Amino acid sequence: MGKGPFSFRRSSSRRRLKKASEGPLPPPPPMMIEASLSPNNQTANTTIATASGSAGGGGAGGKAKKKTGGARLWMRFDRCGQSELLECDKNTIIKRAAIPARDLRILGPVFSHSSNILAREKAMVVNLEFIKAIVTAEEVLLLDPLRQEVLPFVDQLRQQLPHKGPCRMRGASPVDTQETEVHFSTGGQWLPVPESSEGLQNELPFEFQVLEIALEVVCTYLDVNVADLERDAYPVLDELARNVSTKNLEHVRSLKSNLTRLLARVQKVRDEIEHLLDDNEDMADLYLTRKWMQNQQNEALLGAATFNSLITTPTYLPRLSSHRSVSLATSNFADDDDVEDLEMLLEAYFMQLDGTRNKILSVREYIDDTEDYVNIQLDNQRNELIQLQLTLTIASFAIAAETLIAGVFGMNIPCPLYEMNGVFNPFVGCVTAGCVLLFLLVLGYARWKKLLGS
Repeated sequence: MGKGPFSFRRSSSRRRLKKASEGPLPPPPPMMIEASLSPNNQTANTTIATASGSAGGGGAGGKAKKKTGGARLWMRFDRCGQSELLECDKNTIIKRAAIPARDLRILGPVFSHSSNILAREKAMVVNLEFIKAIVTAEEVLLLDPLRQEVLPFVDQLRQQLPHKGPCRMRGASPVDTQETEVHFSTGGQWLPVPESSEGLQNELPFEFQVLEIALEVVCTYLDVNVADLERDAYPVLDELARNVSTKNLEHVRSLKSNLTRLLARVQKVRDEIEHLLDDNEDMADLYLTRKWMQNQQNEALLGAATFNSLITTPTYLPRLSSHRSVSLATSNFADDDDVEDLEMLLEAYFMQLDGTRNKILSVREYIDDTEDYVNIQLDNQRNELIQLQLTLTIASFAIAAETLIAGVFGMNIPCPLYEMNGVFNPFVGCVTAGCVLLFLLVLGYARWKKLLGS
């Protein structure tokens, strides 16, 4: 690895103090966090080295501390699964991964729930839900690795990279190790290019292994959320169907808002994968290992052309057969448009996300059906209230007719009926019977016109 503002070597503070006492040195960075994480025990030995110097160097230290104020915590994984914690600022990450500054903005908190898989010249920017990483052909830089949601992804990297990476061949014999490596000469220096025992085409490249683990963790996380949503949704909806109350309606409203947010998150990841599947050029740009090996081969051929001769293979290296050399060159370098491995990988997770999306849509359809059922119930009750109001209106009309007759006879107008004895009770009975008959006639007419139910 190249030297930069952050060193990845183990160095004790005692040695630093000794070097500082020998002569003037430029002030070290204000803070360096270096941790060696073992994939077996999953423990971190973290060393925090702070800048310490004389009184004369206090101003320089203060400036350095001010410059690294925007540093964030990253975790680095290499091909062998070895990991370490780093605290780097934006400029360091940009120089290390050779990516534009806008890509780091995509990994920022503003796009916390966005999904992007971007291909760059030497890196792949992965922003899938809570997983924000920069993947190169040799290492992975993971942002905010101590978050609760990111810890499963870190555990999967620790468990799977040592078994999938080239370091799993360490236990093999030297002859087997030599047979699985191809050496290119660059002006007298031999550059090994690792190759699996069966050929590179039988194993996913390093960047696709990381992408597969990221997609697996994200899809599992979304599946768990959908399962929890389904478990909570159906009882609440059934309770609402039985009893339409304010409490049940509030539960359904909260459930529907959560479902909408979850559907949008699943849809973003699904759309990003679909976008990659529709563009073969973007998928070809994601083959970082292929481009890295091509650069190594071009450098080797350029170095050989500089000396106008090919440097012969040393005696301690096994001679590669012409068939294997041609197979390596044709299978790994010639066909740059071969994206079958990545296409199969993305299609598998696209189908899984499509199934997750269908589960959410089924829950939403159940919610819509429940809402329709509740609306039907409310409409039925509203119709019953309208029928009751119409019946009471007809009764009020009949009683109003009797009240009109009583009001007419309540006036102080001379009438011969006032002088007749025993006529009050029969007259009131006849008027009341007439009002009841009027009520029945109007009610029968309303039912005949189907304004009232039977």
